[in-house]
Amino acid sequence: MNVVINGDAMVLPETVNSVSRLLEHFNLEQKVVIVELNQHILDKSMHAETILTDGDRIEIVHFVGGG
Repeated sequence: MNVVINGDAMVLPETVNSVSRLLEHFNLEQKVVIVELNQHILDKSMHAETILTDGDRIEIVHFVGGG
């Protein structure tokens, strides 16, 4: 599947078919993240049931601590 993630075109494996699987694919499932799918921010409760489709535009923001 062809998608754009944070401005970069990517080809995802067929097994990455939902937002939650996408986060697992990038090892972000345990982090606090904000996901925007086609210019709509998704509530975390929707990650497992939100299906990705060819051409989706996804923005993933995760927080990094530091000082």
